[in-house]
Amino acid sequence: MKKTNLFLVAVLIFAAVSCSPSTKILGSWTGPNTPAEGYNSIFVTAITENIVARNTIETDIDNILNEKGVEAISSFDIITPGYKAKESDKERILTEIKATGSDAILTVALLDQTSETRYVPGTTMYSPMGYGGYYGRFYGYYSYYNPVMYDPGYYTTDKNYYLEINLYDVNSEELVWSAQSETTNPSSIETFSTSFSELVVSQLIKDGLINKN
Repeated sequence: MKKTNLFLVAVLIFAAVSCSPSTKILGSWTGPNTPAEGYNSIFVTAITENIVARNTIETDIDNILNEKGVEAISSFDIITPGYKAKESDKERILTEIKATGSDAILTVALLDQTSETRYVPGTTMYSPMGYGGYYGRFYGYYSYYNPVMYDPGYYTTDKNYYLEINLYDVNSEELVWSAQSETTNPSSIETFSTSFSELVVSQLIKDGLINKN
């Protein structure tokens, strides 16, 4: 493979990596009244009007919790699509959640969405001097290396999504745990949801909020 082709492949790989999606937990907080024993059954609800996103996230979190031995209940049967929260519905909603056997409620909400434009510097390549062949004449040398010596920089826009994940005790309704995540350049809701859900459940286990069986 010619040097020019190798160089272009390297550039394409760099571009793909620089724009690839990533999700991370920025931080988590555990309240003073968190029970000594972790929760065994969690009611999961994503607070969004986007039905596809809500279903995908709730399903992925439910599946991962179930894999860890924690019972998980999606909110769709109790909090129907398009539902607008009203104070008069509070007792009914809480009663129905308790009836599922859940001892905690996990909420997921989008806090903020930002776009950041950044400059990706060009790439330079050093080649040693030599003699013979294309090295022996100026233009032979110049025309061989000129295309691969410098790749101009470019601007790219990163899309960042910040989500807040809260865990509430069912009986007291008190916030017992909270975390915030950042996702950059998600390619699809499915790709994002998988990595996001795994991180959230891992953080819950790490912070002792659920019993891993």
